[in-house]
This record gives sequence, C-alpha cells and structure tokens, in this order.
Amino acid sequence: MRYRVWAPYAAERVEVAVDGTHHPLLRDEARAGWWHGEAPAGDYAFVLDSGRPLPDPRSARQPHGPDGPSRAVDHAAFNWSHTGWRGRPLAGAVLYELHIGTFTAAGTFDAAAERLDHLVELGVDFVELMPVCPFPGKHGWGYDGVSLWAVHEPYGGPEGLKRFVDAAHRKGLGVVLDVVHNHLGPAGNYLPVFGPYFTDRHHTPWGSAVNLDAPGSDEVRAYLIGSALAWLRDYRIDGLRLDAVHALADDRAVHFLEELAREVDRLAVATNRPLFLIAESDLNDPRTTTPREAGGLGLAAQWSDDFHHALHCALTGESQGYYGDFAAAPLTAVAKALTRGYFHDGGWSSFRGRHHGRPFPPAHGERLLGYLQTHDQIGNRAFGDRISAGLSPGRLACGAALVLTSPFTPMLFMGEEWGAVTPWQYFTDHTDPNLAEAVRRGRRREFAEHGWSADAVPDPQEPATVLRSVLDWTEPRRAPHTELLDWYRRLIRLRREHPELSDPDLAAVRVEADEAAGWLVVRRGPYRVAVNLGAGSVALRLEGEVVAAFGGSDLTDGRLTLAPDSVALLRS
Repeated sequence: MRYRVWAPYAAERVEVAVDGTHHPLLRDEARAGWWHGEAPAGDYAFVLDSGRPLPDPRSARQPHGPDGPSRAVDHAAFNWSHTGWRGRPLAGAVLYELHIGTFTAAGTFDAAAERLDHLVELGVDFVELMPVCPFPGKHGWGYDGVSLWAVHEPYGGPEGLKRFVDAAHRKGLGVVLDVVHNHLGPAGNYLPVFGPYFTDRHHTPWGSAVNLDAPGSDEVRAYLIGSALAWLRDYRIDGLRLDAVHALADDRAVHFLEELAREVDRLAVATNRPLFLIAESDLNDPRTTTPREAGGLGLAAQWSDDFHHALHCALTGESQGYYGDFAAAPLTAVAKALTRGYFHDGGWSSFRGRHHGRPFPPAHGERLLGYLQTHDQIGNRAFGDRISAGLSPGRLACGAALVLTSPFTPMLFMGEEWGAVTPWQYFTDHTDPNLAEAVRRGRRREFAEHGWSADAVPDPQEPATVLRSVLDWTEPRRAPHTELLDWYRRLIRLRREHPELSDPDLAAVRVEADEAAGWLVVRRGPYRVAVNLGAGSVALRLEGEVVAAFGGSDLTDGRLTLAPDSVALLRS
C-alpha cells in the first residue's frame, strides 16, 4: 500500500507504523511538507521524529476510536443496490434533521434505516444527519469530532453510513450531512502535531482558528475541501450543512466558502447529480447564498434563526437572551421574517448591542431554511426541553402551519412531527476524566449564571442523560401525538400539491397581525393561513373554504371563528 501524509512539522523523518512495525517514508521533493512511501497494508499510524504513533489526518476509518491506528477503506468495494439515484435539488424540498445516536434505541445507521418508511409517509425529501465523524466514547452530539474523513464506529462505521444512504435513496430520500470545519476535538485532535492546521491570527469560541489564510493554509483548505468532496463522492451524500460558518475566519481574496462551493459545483457536473451546501450563519449577510457570478459565496441556503426566534417568542412568550430582540412584538417579528427574510436586516440588535445584518433579496426565500425546532434550539437549553413539553397540541399545530406554508425551505427536528415529549439534552462520553469534569462544571456554571440551579442541570456524562434523549417510538401511536402527526403529514402534502404554498417570493407574501388579540393571517396567493395564539376566540372576516384546520374553527358567511390555539388554512 502507498502511504502519503502532509507533515511539514516533521524535522528529520516520518515513519508509518503498520501493525507495530515501522517503515520509513521519503520526503516528496515535488510537494513541500509531504512524505510518501510503500509499506504493507494493515492498521497503521504515522510517527513523526520518533514521537508517538498518530492516526492519519485523512484516515477513512478509525476502528479503535479517535486515538487508535487508522485503517484504509476501499470505497469501490461497496455494492450500491440503488444505482439509479440521480439526486434532487434543495429548492422545493422539506428536510428532517436527526441524530443517529438517539433517533432509535440502538443508535446505529442500520436501526435508523429501519425507520425510513416513517419519513417517507411523513412526506419529507431529505434526511439531514448530525455530524458522524469519530468522537470520544460512544455517545455525543458529534460537534467535537475529529478525523474529518472517517465515520464514528459505534454508529456503524463507513459501511453503516453507506448502507443508510443506499437505503434512503431506494426510498426516494436524499441525505444531507452536517460537517464541522470551524474547530476539531478537543480530544483526539492531533492535527497541530503534523502542521499549521490552526492559527493564532484569529480566535474563535473554541480557541485558535482553523488556518484558512495564514502560511500553510493552502494545504489546510485542500484538507477540508477534500473531506467535503469525499462525503459527496464516496458516500453519495447529496448535500452538506456547514456548522457556524461565521467562525471560519478568512481574509484571503477568495473566501474558503467560495472555493468550497466552486469545487462542489464541479463535482456535481462530474457526477451528473445536484449537490449543494447549506450554511449555519449568524451574519445575516445575503452574500452567503448569493451566486458566485453575482459576487456572493455561492452556497445554496442557510439556516434562518431569525424566523425561529420570532416564532418561538410568539408561541412561548419567552424573552430571555437573544429572544429579547423579538419578544416585544413577536407576531410583528414573524410577519417581518415571512416578508423580508431577515428580521435583523441592518437595524438595532439589543442582544448584540449594535446594528446587525443587511436586507435579504425578496425573490429567494428558498435560500433560507425555516424551522420550529432544531438540535441547537432544544439541546442548548438547560434541560433540553422541547417546546412540546410546555405547549398545547393546538399551539404546536399553529407553529407547524406557519413553517410548512412559509416561503422558506422547511426543516423539522426528529420527533417534532408528533409532538415528542422526550427531551433532547446535551450529552458527552469523554474518556478523559479531566475533560469530562471540565465539561460538566462548565455546563452547570453557564446555566447557574442565568438563574438555574447548578445541581439541577443534567450531567452530560451521565448515561441517563443520553437515554432520556432517545425518541419514544410508541408516542406516535397514542393521542394526542397521532393527531399532530396527521396534521404534519397533511401540511406537507398540501405544500407539495399546491405551489402557492411553497412559492419562495417573499414580496408576494402578505401578513396581517394583531398583537393584542394574538391572531395572525398569512396570505399565500389564494390561500390564507389563520392562527389564533390569543387567550380568547377571534372572529376574522375571511372568504373561501377551509382546506385544513386544527383545533376549534368555524367558517360561516365569510367570518372565520377560531378558538384559542387553533389554525385554519383557507382557499379563496
């Protein structure tokens, strides 16, 4: 087998240790910092200047965990059963975010694949997997992963991921993968031993930034782009969700995201199937999703926290932290998000203490993902409580209707469709006791500063924390969950059958709202989505027929009466 590694920090020699036997590598005279050579096949690790054996930065498999030796994967050997999949574009789709470890009790790709029929019946188009790169222990969110080319072994490793993607494609479902380029580790991150993968030129919430613009950054960018393309090519993933791109500090003329988007578009041409990138971004900058030829970065879409925050405030009444910007007039905030895209489009943000954002192009609402819940907005709460733990089914139905008839690309979080009451908490399985204790104390200290009792905050390392977060698949068969699930299915079906309900033109959306009475009406072509979040019944002058309704409603002589926590979809 031929081995190659970029290790510019190696002063004198690099060896590959295969099953315990060391074999010297040679400097590549044509590529600075690279070493190469031949050695037997087997579990291997690289040894720099007589140091400890380290896993390959480009390892395709870590069978013994992030700290163990690497193993090669022959991607051509996998027998794809569904070779007819040609992909589908993101525009017009509905996404479903899930975490492999808690989607089922078994917590594996194969177990998740057994539940795909549920998603087909629900009507979604893409499954969005939270990160699957290796991380310490068995349980975790995946955002502290390392080995960006490998797959977490407890989930099923590389073969398990391929089986899942193959099964999804057989059922007509695309697959999106969440990837993390803005930081690695902290446990199991050996990249700084090999070369300048990080830089102190910029700093992030996780410390030194990934090196995208300092000396050596050409190879670091190639490393990240190579990883991204490997997911799309070797695993036949359809799109990538990029975590917190605002933390990808890059002062070069061609931003890393623009370069990545260009290479993904090239691969899409080569493979003859749609491939796309979705950003998580806090910048409220439409250039993130503006095509490259128009001066943007060229990503297909980005998550819209503004819409989530406005809707969350309207439904729950919460006003702490960043919700404060939306809580003063939440229905007005919802209306602005539905008609302008960004709520913060250049105006004042009290949470940030400054002006924030710039206007979003109204013709392209599909470039924003709209959602009622995400892993972040649930798991980053002190107790990981879903909004379904505190809201009535009717109120949840109102939120679902506003998401699934919006001009955005809708996304659901696993279990949301039946109003799951299981929490989704922050959990880890760090094998380093010092790191485990630091995470535990940091989590409790953070929420204690905001008024929670530190002792009441769930211990991320406690096995019960992850067990509480596993979906209960008996819930969809019981009331009131069954009724809510039927509502989600019906809304998704109506969205697909009636193009006016998925029209991405924000300028064509009209919204009327009464903050005091608590009602809101969204006009989508001939359709009206009326919700009542107030304490009493409301009577609205609306013409047409009721297409779908949840809760108490009555349409008589052009007057729609809605009970509290009720919603009706009308067609004029």
